[in-house]
This record gives sequence, C-alpha cells and structure tokens, in this order.
Amino acid sequence: MRWLVFALLPLSLHAQYTLYAAMTETREYVVGAKLPPSGLFRMLADGSWKHEGFNHPFIFAVDYDPAVPSTIYMAAGNGLIRGLNYGQNWRILTGSDVTELRDVSVDRNLRGVIYFAHSHGIQMTRDGGVHWREIGASLHRRFTQVIRVDRRPGGMLVSGGEEGIFRSEDQGRTWRIAGAAGFQITRIEQSPHRPCEWLATTQGGGIFASHDCAQTFENVGRAGVGATLYDIAWDPTNADRVAVAGWGPGAVFSDDGGRTWHARNAGLPVPEAISIAFDPVRSGRVYLSVHDDALYVSEDAGKHWSKEGLEGSVVNHMRFVPGAGGQ
Repeated sequence: MRWLVFALLPLSLHAQYTLYAAMTETREYVVGAKLPPSGLFRMLADGSWKHEGFNHPFIFAVDYDPAVPSTIYMAAGNGLIRGLNYGQNWRILTGSDVTELRDVSVDRNLRGVIYFAHSHGIQMTRDGGVHWREIGASLHRRFTQVIRVDRRPGGMLVSGGEEGIFRSEDQGRTWRIAGAAGFQITRIEQSPHRPCEWLATTQGGGIFASHDCAQTFENVGRAGVGATLYDIAWDPTNADRVAVAGWGPGAVFSDDGGRTWHARNAGLPVPEAISIAFDPVRSGRVYLSVHDDALYVSEDAGKHWSKEGLEGSVVNHMRFVPGAGGQ
C-alpha cells in the first residue's frame, strides 16, 4: 500500500529531478567507423552530460520504476534494458526472439508490471522482467510504436501503431480502435493533471485528443497535418500547457489545453524537432531536440530557444526521473 501511495504522489512533491536523454551522435558519422558516444545520457548538476552504460546507438524510449526511481528501463534495438543505480549497471531482460523495441511503460499501480512495444506486437511482464508474454497478437497490424498504461487503477492500456490508436481494458487480451484510424501513431501521452485527457501525434494526420479517458480520440485541427510529429509533452507545472515536436512544424505549443496551437521556433536552426520535455519543477523551462544539431532549452515556454548541449546528436526521447541521479 505504501508503494501505491508513493506512485500516486503529484510530481511537484519531489524535490529533485534528473533529465535523461536517449541519444545517438550522427553528425559526420561514416559507416564502418568507430561509433561516437551514443546511448543513455544524464544531465549533471552543473549542466554537463554524462554517458551511462555501454555505447548503444538504438535506444528509443526511457521509463523508470516509480517505487525505486533509480531503476531505469530502456526500449532498445536489441531488447528491454534495465539500468540499476540510475542507469549505471545494465542488464538486458529479454531474449534474442524480441528486437526493435519502440517504447516502454511501467505500471504505476501494479509493482513488477511492465509493458513494451516492439516491431511485432506488445509484451508484458508481471514479475519485473523474469517472464514475458505477448499481448498484441489480436492486433491486425502488429507493429506497435507506442504503449501507455493509464495511471489510474484498472489496467487500461492505450497503444499506437500503423492503423491508429487502440485501447484495452483487460491488460491486452482484447483491443479495440479508439481513433486516428489509418494513421501511423508516433506518440501518446496522458495529462499529468487531468487523467482522462490524452493526446496522440501521428505521421501526416496531425494531433488527436481524448477527453473521455481514451475511449475515443478526435483530430484537434490543422496543427501538424501533412507532417510527421514525433513527441508530446504536458507541462507538469501548468495544466493547460502542452507542446509537440515535429519535422517541419518544429516546436508547437498550446496554452489552452490543446484547443489552439502556435509554432515557437525563435532561435532554432531548423524546424526539425524530434523530442521535447518540460522541466517538472521550473515553470516554463522546456527542452527540445533538433535533428542532427543539438539539444535546446527555453525558459519561457518556447518563445526563445538557446543551445544546451549534446551537439551533433539525435535525441530520440527524454525523461525526467525523480531523485539525485544528476549528482
């Protein structure tokens, strides 16, 4: 029970967070040359970056154990990787039969329950990664880009793949379409303030929103239509602020809960953004990855950007993790 209470604490109660980035360095790389430092990086207290674990060019998503935030999970090209002690000691939890992982999501209510999306479905474990089973077999097209667990108790799952957004109310035994039919889904996120509000980004279809606990998703307008949107970030300090990163639109923000959207790219070299993350403590501070260029930071919710580091990189995903991992 104490673990459940911890998992449901609002983000603002944590005194310290560490920013992690899943990064690949690609600028001027030549096939066959030694791989530049790539993989999991964490921002230290002085603003510099430290490479954790071994060199890994294909980490696509990061999550953490809410009961033990120093335990980090990474969806990678060669399996699900667990990093103990804030990502310093690595172990692959899956076998050679599973590759090309795209996403990972740790259940906030059931300890030991973890899901990952991969090129041929969705798998889950109930024992922290000792045993796995496939739960995406009933999907028509099994390639899955995104998997999310509703943070409310009940086991509801939301996934996204080549044919839209799907919802399961029985831990993946059955799935039904919830919206964006026919579109490739790139990211799905649940509001940290209003748990029945969700947003999803797509390839070509723009942004889709749900206000009924992910039962249905509807398009929210022209923002990002015709472009590839890669990431979504809700601002933990402002219930109405949300941002999207995409190729072409760059950084797109809404200050009214997703009703209207505005591009904010002042200071960026090109509007080609891959990932975005709000600081959970500093209101208005947001980080953005620009493809093959660097990580950028804004202190005013995207109105102005400046370079923050990780030059020559592609940052596939960022995650703020509670605790002192930045020391």
